[in-house]
Amino acid sequence: MRSLRSFLFAGFVSSLLLAEPAQTQTQPPAGQAGQAAAALPEIRQLMREVQEHQKQLEKVRENYTYSSLQTTQDIDSNGQVKKTEAEEFEEFYVNGHPIGRRVKKDGQPLDDHEQQKETERVTKLVEKAQNTPSDQPLGEHTITVSQVLEMMDVRNPRRVTFRGRATIVFDFIGRKDAKTHGLAQDVSKTLQGTIWVDEADRQIAHLEVRFIDNFDVGAGLFARIEKGSSFYFDQALVNGEVWLPVGGEGTVQARVLLFKTVRQHGTERDYDYKRFHVETEQQKDAKVVVEKKP
Repeated sequence: MRSLRSFLFAGFVSSLLLAEPAQTQTQPPAGQAGQAAAALPEIRQLMREVQEHQKQLEKVRENYTYSSLQTTQDIDSNGQVKKTEAEEFEEFYVNGHPIGRRVKKDGQPLDDHEQQKETERVTKLVEKAQNTPSDQPLGEHTITVSQVLEMMDVRNPRRVTFRGRATIVFDFIGRKDAKTHGLAQDVSKTLQGTIWVDEADRQIAHLEVRFIDNFDVGAGLFARIEKGSSFYFDQALVNGEVWLPVGGEGTVQARVLLFKTVRQHGTERDYDYKRFHVETEQQKDAKVVVEKKP
């Protein structure tokens, strides 16, 4: 689930920023039937505003840490659970990039050797994040705007009430006739889904994605993600000031190395949001301090 969120949520949403906009439509806001209809924004402009609002919140978001429990179930051909694994991460942001430190596996804290390896991994990620602009991908497989600029069509914008808030919803689908260059663009052609954008805050509240065709990696010799695999991710307003992930769920079926079939169901639950500040009276002694709740 962790890699799926990075691949499909953080990067894929940004890929829609310059997609072909749907025709502007009008619908009355929820609860205002009979009153003058409010025009929906152009989708291209809406997504640019989403990106801009996200950038404005980057500094605030870096004042937060939270826990993420990610559970993966291996499923057999009869739909029965064969194996369950759970990992818990401490999530935080560096220069706009999300980073997770694994702290538990199957409910147990990491041993000394595992902690050392995790510290080394996270240290490298932090250093890379500090030297990577926030609008550029941290991971090599993250989809970017430039990679999928012409890969998607967006359509059917409408206004709904989602979790008690006015929300603009639109659908998207990969263009089959688009010329692609690389894995990230190739996978975009096989996806279809829907995005919910909070109208007031211009933030992604909910995202649903599904594969409408099989997707081959290495011409299918390495792996094939099968049609019907699907995912969703959620964000919510935390403490009235910043939007952060709250969870997600996905089901994937794939064939690996031509003969091994993998069926997995994953869930993610994000919780225990904490705001902290950095004490900097002496730079060499700077430390993170979690703010006490009033």
